[in-house]
Amino acid sequence: MKLRICLIEDDPIMGEALVERLELEGYVCDWHETAAAARAALTSRRYAVAVSDLRLPDMSGEQLYQSLRESGLELPPFLFITAHGAIDQAVRLLKLGAEDYLTKPLDIPLLLAKVRELAERARPPAGAAATLGISAAMRRIEAMLPRLAEHADTVLITGESGVGKEWVARALHRHTDPAGDKPFIAVNCGAIPEGLLESELFGHVKGAFTGAIRDKPGVFEQAHGGTLFLDEIGDMPLTMQVKLLRAIQERQVVRVGGEKSIPVTIKLVCATHRDLKDMVQKGEFREDLYYRVHMMHLHVPPLRDRQEDILWLAQGFVNELCGAKGLPPRVLDPLSEATLTGYPWPGNIRELRHALERACILGPQSLLTPELLFGDLGAGLGCETETATPENLADYLAKCERAYITQMLDQHGWRITETAGHLGISRKALWDKMRRLEIARAEGPGEAEHVTPG
Repeated sequence: MKLRICLIEDDPIMGEALVERLELEGYVCDWHETAAAARAALTSRRYAVAVSDLRLPDMSGEQLYQSLRESGLELPPFLFITAHGAIDQAVRLLKLGAEDYLTKPLDIPLLLAKVRELAERARPPAGAAATLGISAAMRRIEAMLPRLAEHADTVLITGESGVGKEWVARALHRHTDPAGDKPFIAVNCGAIPEGLLESELFGHVKGAFTGAIRDKPGVFEQAHGGTLFLDEIGDMPLTMQVKLLRAIQERQVVRVGGEKSIPVTIKLVCATHRDLKDMVQKGEFREDLYYRVHMMHLHVPPLRDRQEDILWLAQGFVNELCGAKGLPPRVLDPLSEATLTGYPWPGNIRELRHALERACILGPQSLLTPELLFGDLGAGLGCETETATPENLADYLAKCERAYITQMLDQHGWRITETAGHLGISRKALWDKMRRLEIARAEGPGEAEHVTPG
């Protein structure tokens, strides 16, 4: 995978020249002409290196760097470009943590050498790979897991249904148990009838109730030495919440019908799609339990807010599903990729996986089209694919490229610089593609055609 560079430069001539030179070196380069645009990009996307001018139209490069550091973001190595008169400012930035600075006029070979050196640090070691996602949000969560595994005994994971809360919990467990010999026990608190929940959690002794023909350990005991994952803790009845609080605080359980306290050593991971704080205010969730489980909190954003993860997840799911079901390899056509990234995924990762599984099973050919992924909805999500076989491959690819670029322009309000940065190409390259593919913004009622050139 190509490494991505964040270029922050307001001079259009310098910016375009650096973008083209960096792309020739094999990098993907996002070019931002203001500190505000750069800040938004650095907050939402992971970069190998940031190259920034010190003089920017809305704030200085130094102010941008300081504000990013104060926000607690995991920043890429910063390389600053400065005039001779601002060397003192650049030295201050080195003391704050910046990697290096270069003076104008730029020595381009030296700049490329420094970028290459810094970028190689960001390249994962051989065999290392992201396990949760490649977006900045999921990388930040992944970076926190080793410390949580070492120091936290209770963790709360929140997020919409289907975002992968159990996936995060299992990743945390792997950090806790690198050898893989400790238990990971998962239970959905909302799926167990209230009358059976206490027995499921804490176990029961023989004769405790009708049908209790033998002693049975609960999930707390089953998870002893490992991780207990309580999913949808927000759906737990109030009567059980006080008993759960006692078990969490004391790390001891008493089986239903028993008298003996049984100590347990577990890492407890709770998860919910509900707003527990709001439930506390409504009297639906105990305040003392809320503060006990909320000590360490991870929030998993919905898939629509981390588009970079969509194709990464999709390719992984396709490979996994084809291997597990003995199917021939499947690939996503360009229009399918554009459709996947443009769809809002209300069901998040769960919905994405189901769509891909359906497509892999029903698709008679290796190519996965929008119709296979979305059924009848697929035909309306991009260019038509079932009208006729394209005259040739070039026509088909051009059609898909036009649909994707138009979609990205719409998403970015037809701002050329932002769209080009998202696509990983220069503004000049985007203009050339728009001319070649005859892409123009449609006029609305009483609205003249308008494209913002940056």
